[in-house]
Amino acid sequence: MAHATDLIWGRHPVSEALTVEGRIKKIFIANGVEPHGVNDIIAAAQKLKITLERVDRKKLDELTHNANHQGVLAFSVPWEYADIQDAFRLAEERSEPPFLLILDSVQDVNNLGSLIRAAEAFGAHGVILPEHRAAGVTPAVIKNSAGAVEHLPVILVTNLTQTIEYLKKQNVWVFGLAGEAKTKLEQVDLNTAVALVIGNEESGIRRIVRESCDALVKIPMFGKVNSLNAATAGSIALYAAKIARSPHISGKKS
Repeated sequence: MAHATDLIWGRHPVSEALTVEGRIKKIFIANGVEPHGVNDIIAAAQKLKITLERVDRKKLDELTHNANHQGVLAFSVPWEYADIQDAFRLAEERSEPPFLLILDSVQDVNNLGSLIRAAEAFGAHGVILPEHRAAGVTPAVIKNSAGAVEHLPVILVTNLTQTIEYLKKQNVWVFGLAGEAKTKLEQVDLNTAVALVIGNEESGIRRIVRESCDALVKIPMFGKVNSLNAATAGSIALYAAKIARSPHISGKKS
């Protein structure tokens, strides 16, 4: 397994990491941080007998390269990418057809963190990333995901098209989001084993990946702006899939 990081910063990410047994080894809290903002972290750390240390804020600035750490930083065991079978096992545990998000060359860490957060929030079983020419999981991504990486398999693969072909052999339908597609997102069956593909912020889904998809779909636009950024488009698509897969939410009869 590939190790991504052994630092976590920000109050939500550290709080989420504390829910994973054995994840956190030590926590720094900056001097001057209001107690009410970190009481839950302190209580959880004390319960787990994790070392807490008050340090100068400059120390956290140095360790995080002046990131928005909110006065909290944790030293953890190295975060590890999951295996695609972990996503299938999670789906099986929930008695649900597999629901995956595939990111083709998403390079902005803010977008990546937001998409992982949305995937976890809307019930996906895993997020698949290519190893090359794309952002990977870093402390900044963990922060932007609000700790969602602790609860959702994030899978790193060397060849995205081969992975898509494997998914199709497992009876997973693969739909790529593309603004120029003829088919609207709501016109395809999302209440099945499905993987949604989101492309690069500038150029969208690569040609070779497009050709591997079962179909390209679009999110209809009703205003004067005719495109959405990767994180927004992905979040809308994930929500649409969750609604389609949850009749009690959508109002459909089961």
